Amino acid sequence: MKRRTLLKAALGSAALGAGAWWAARERLQEYSTAGLAFGTTVSLRVLHDDEAGARAALAAAMRAVQDVDRLMSLHRPDSQLSALNRDGRLAAPDARVVAVLREAQAIAQATGGAFDATVQPLWLAATGRLGADTALRRVDWRRLRVRDDEIRIDTGMAVTLNGIAQGYGVDVALAALRAHGVAHALLDTGEFATLGARDDGQPWTLAIRDPRDAQGIAHLLAADGRCLATSGDYGTSFSADFSRHHIVDPKTGVSPQELASVSVLAPTGMQADALSTACMVMGTERSLRLARALPGVDVLCIAKDGSVRRSEGFASLQRQI
Repeated sequence: MKRRTLLKAALGSAALGAGAWWAARERLQEYSTAGLAFGTTVSLRVLHDDEAGARAALAAAMRAVQDVDRLMSLHRPDSQLSALNRDGRLAAPDARVVAVLREAQAIAQATGGAFDATVQPLWLAATGRLGADTALRRVDWRRLRVRDDEIRIDTGMAVTLNGIAQGYGVDVALAALRAHGVAHALLDTGEFATLGARDDGQPWTLAIRDPRDAQGIAHLLAADGRCLATSGDYGTSFSADFSRHHIVDPKTGVSPQELASVSVLAPTGMQADALSTACMVMGTERSLRLARALPGVDVLCIAKDGSVRRSEGFASLQRQI
């Protein structure tokens, strides 16, 4: 999996208040942890008034993230996803795998198949391990059957959760922090989420990278409690002009040509993650229409020519670079 969004988080240090409010804020200290999952470094940061409680919360959140990776990694032969792809059937699946696959199916339906968890054969075709025509015949989210007690795919099909598992990782990390009483946090699993505010009482600040400059910032926004995910043609590119990359249209097997990146704000990390991939396939106009139709969803589309379109909710959170 890939790290797709540049994060800028300003903890701040200025005292913006006084009296009881500031006394309460003053007791908060920063604690953080980092670990490996999803092929990247996951970092979690909290503000809390008790070190032991903060450390326990961070440990629980990291375990939750790494458990998701162990269940859903394509690169672990002992993962449940690998077992499903190997055998075509997964009996007694973990409830977390069922939940993620059901959300993947719901987003596939909402996007007309622009997001499709069964696209793994197209990756095999892109890397020369499978013929393109054969791969296309093996892609169809409607032939992925998900039940509480069993998951099945047709012979030759394969599932990837690379476009949704990192988002789920941020969801389970958030849940773990909340369960331990953490009210202020910044989470980065490759997708991003926040709780509360920085130590100066201001919203956390997130930055979306320029798709043509790994050190450049295309958009700053004030976090509003929703999750943020970005997909871009720069993640894994097979051509110098970014015309062939890791995101492909499940119906054609070809990389979409309009957009360089799409960022999505959504109520959950899973939704933001999967929709960012789907919107790359759908293009700007369809993505903006979808955002208007889905509660709590906003999109920022950056075209290959550098032009930017954003939904109203995204524009309202913009900060000056």
